[in-house]
Amino acid sequence: MLIIAGYLIVNAEDRYRYVADSSSVVEQARKAPGCLDFALTADILDPARVNIYERWATDDELEAFRETGPDDTAADRIVEAAVRKYRISSTESP
Repeated sequence: MLIIAGYLIVNAEDRYRYVADSSSVVEQARKAPGCLDFALTADILDPARVNIYERWATDDELEAFRETGPDDTAADRIVEAAVRKYRISSTESP
């Protein structure tokens, strides 16, 4: 399993619109084969921060979505990004 997690920084005045404009990306991702979870949310403390959280079954399914997913015209609105991919070998209930 893969987890993609981190955050984006956008202009604070644009943050809620950025998140709203990303709803189609979230919808497409959640329908994509291998997507276990996908969220893009406004941070509750930082008015410019957008939190990213994705879970994917495999690299191939993640890459297939990236290749066929929506056009990322939102990239120009990102001021800074800190997003990483994590490989998870096992999971268990808390």
